[in-house]
Amino acid sequence: MYDVHLGGSHNFQVDRELAEKAAELMPSLPAVLRANRSFLRRVVHHLAELGVRQFLDLGSGIPTVGNVHEIAQRVDPECRVVYVDNDLVAVAHSQAILRGNDPATAIRADFRDVEEVLDHPEVRSTLDFDRPVAVLFFAVLHFVPDSDDPAGVVARYVDRVPSGSYLAISHACSDGIPESTREAAELYSRRIGGFHMRPKEQIAAMFGDLELLPPGLVDLAEWRPDSWELPPGGKPWTGPGGVARKP
Repeated sequence: MYDVHLGGSHNFQVDRELAEKAAELMPSLPAVLRANRSFLRRVVHHLAELGVRQFLDLGSGIPTVGNVHEIAQRVDPECRVVYVDNDLVAVAHSQAILRGNDPATAIRADFRDVEEVLDHPEVRSTLDFDRPVAVLFFAVLHFVPDSDDPAGVVARYVDRVPSGSYLAISHACSDGIPESTREAAELYSRRIGGFHMRPKEQIAAMFGDLELLPPGLVDLAEWRPDSWELPPGGKPWTGPGGVARKP
């Protein structure tokens, strides 16, 4: 569905049908997803420019249309990337896309099972946990219910990566949204799947005591933007995103 709304070609008819249904329920969804992908691009490029050479993308889906490995490896072809998703078809398709790209791989796992992910043989052989790792949660934690303790999941990853690592999060936010958007999100959650918007204060708490990079936890379009010009139709409601460094 994400790939459909980004205008990609790595999707199937069932994805296109569900993407159309999702956009009917939440008309702003395509613009939100494009804003999130732009945020991903700027974050990964910035971290690669800072010298980060290892990326762990959790809940990644299919790595297409300007995803992590493409952006990072433009800075340094030796950048190492692990994609993690629990969907069998998405992982199989990802592995096909990445065939021949030795520094990048995709594994099937539920990112909530931190030990399963970090102790996976392919993760251990691809990433060196004696060196900094960028841990990426792009638009996935709002699909994790409070009962699964998303902040605790994030903290366990941060605990396992070394000093100098980074944490990036984007998340749907319930603060200050129009009632029509709230209703659309609730309908989306009921019809498509669990969708848990959270207040910005709760999202900020997911970073724990890590120091956020400037400009902090802000609207996705405001995080180190390429331009301050508004897109056609104005700035969509997107929720906040931020990046923090582990000292």
